[in-house]
Amino acid sequence: MTTISTLFLLAGLLLFISVLASTISARLGLPLLLLFLAIGMLAGEDGPGGILFSDFFTANLVGQLALAVILLDGGLRTDTRSFRVALKPAAVLATWGVVGTVALLGVFATWVLDVDWRLGLLLAAIVGSTDAAAVFALLRHSGVRLNERVKSTLEIESGSNDPMAILLVTVMVEILLHPERAGVAAFAVLLLKQAGIGLLFGFAGGKVLAWLLRRLNLAEGLYALLILSGGLLIVGAANLLDGSGLLAVYIAGVIVGNRRSHATEHVLRVMDGLAWLAQAGMFVVLGLLVTPSHLAEYSWEALAMALFLMLVARPAAVAIGLWPFRYTRNEVAFVSWVGLRGAVPVVLAIFPVVMGVPDSKLLFDVAFSVVLLSLLVQGSTIPAAARLLKVELPPTDEPRDRREVWVGEEAALPMFEYRVTAGSTAEGRHPDDLPVSPGAAEVRCIAVVRHGRLCEMQAELRLRPGDSVWFIAPESVAESMARLFGAAALDIGRNASFFGEFAVDPTCLAGDLAQAYGFALDGDEAVVSVGELLRHRLGRPAVVGDRVALGGFDLVVRVVDEQGAISGVGLKCPWQKAVEPSH
Repeated sequence: MTTISTLFLLAGLLLFISVLASTISARLGLPLLLLFLAIGMLAGEDGPGGILFSDFFTANLVGQLALAVILLDGGLRTDTRSFRVALKPAAVLATWGVVGTVALLGVFATWVLDVDWRLGLLLAAIVGSTDAAAVFALLRHSGVRLNERVKSTLEIESGSNDPMAILLVTVMVEILLHPERAGVAAFAVLLLKQAGIGLLFGFAGGKVLAWLLRRLNLAEGLYALLILSGGLLIVGAANLLDGSGLLAVYIAGVIVGNRRSHATEHVLRVMDGLAWLAQAGMFVVLGLLVTPSHLAEYSWEALAMALFLMLVARPAAVAIGLWPFRYTRNEVAFVSWVGLRGAVPVVLAIFPVVMGVPDSKLLFDVAFSVVLLSLLVQGSTIPAAARLLKVELPPTDEPRDRREVWVGEEAALPMFEYRVTAGSTAEGRHPDDLPVSPGAAEVRCIAVVRHGRLCEMQAELRLRPGDSVWFIAPESVAESMARLFGAAALDIGRNASFFGEFAVDPTCLAGDLAQAYGFALDGDEAVVSVGELLRHRLGRPAVVGDRVALGGFDLVVRVVDEQGAISGVGLKCPWQKAVEPSH
């Protein structure tokens, strides 16, 4: 009993410290996942905690379970509208991107470590894929607003590249242990089974879970448990049939998350906490598993591999993979840089140890060092890289909080909270007298909170700075309403420097615009609309922030509707560029 109580005490203490550490990660500019790893390492045998932990089987079990939860949560939050701009390029990166990276890094690892080429390729396969846990966590909590093409590419790639990484690791382990069984046909069948069964189980399982969410009437807390247990069933079933369980659970999460019902909001809130628990627990356990003094033995080799991976192998594979999709140089550079390594490489590095591959402990130590360097260098520089490469969008007006009140199986009332800012349009007005344009008939103020207390909705009520105001309103007017509550002067300069100081109707003729501002167009471009001109020049689905240069002027995409059509365009003039502030 004492042993069990001690185990509970240690587990609770480590997780408690990990959660508290999240409050200082932003101040230090370090990824939270790196702090979780550091806590585990400090608690381990070389740290002040002195805990002896070398159970690779248990660590592998914890890692696989945590990855399933993290990928399920990531899928639930992936909007299928992002597939419009990033599905094909992300699929190329999830296949060719992994293979190309592994091939280049494998040659380099064989030379640097002076090992058998098979061992070098195995090490490259272990660290060759990006990690969903790291990408989801850092992109969503870095405070950076990326353009949709870049963000979606990174998220879809990291959520779907596990089958290729697992296949390559399995192939190299098989070649090392049983070279007589190695064959191209067998490996091709294995890849098809991994991806095919993963997609099939993910699609079917997601449909079933989405149907159950709509049909069952459960206590609020049980909806998330239903999704979690269903996700684990999908992982287990797919793995038993030699499919990719991690791909399956991600696809299932995407399907459930995009078929919204009255249970969706409860599921997302609970799953957010479960995903954080999974990340904290997994990285603390992996930190306990490693012995820091062993990492020092191959520190220079690991540093060389990490630098080659970050600066040569991944950039080359990404540049080749994205070339047909007409990404800009800056977008390619940013996607290359945010090839974050995290828990997946460490969990894959455990596999050769469990299987008894010679020198597998060397692979684990080097892979762990590469992950540490990736999180430390790449993870902590995401905001700076986004600004330097200009893939960051300026801040947008948006509600302070969003909620939904479900009044039927598929009917919900969207609720938005706004905070009144001094000097805003809302200051000094009654909530019902705000100049809301389209959709104003559907906007209703339901509460005003001042100093933590509800105000009575009397005729003489006037909004003051600091008031929280809640509205029931359609999603289409949420952002335009937010501009009424912010100090308008704060963001005009920055947004104008990015989008241009003039708004252009995308349906107007491009020839009329060219004549008004004196720039030339090619061929028959004068008789098409500005929106069509942009689509033609871009040659890819448009996202907010895309720009086309026209004789010193820039046409910038300001708004893209749900169908992908350009519905707002800005014009940036040459004199404006000359005084553009740096981002």
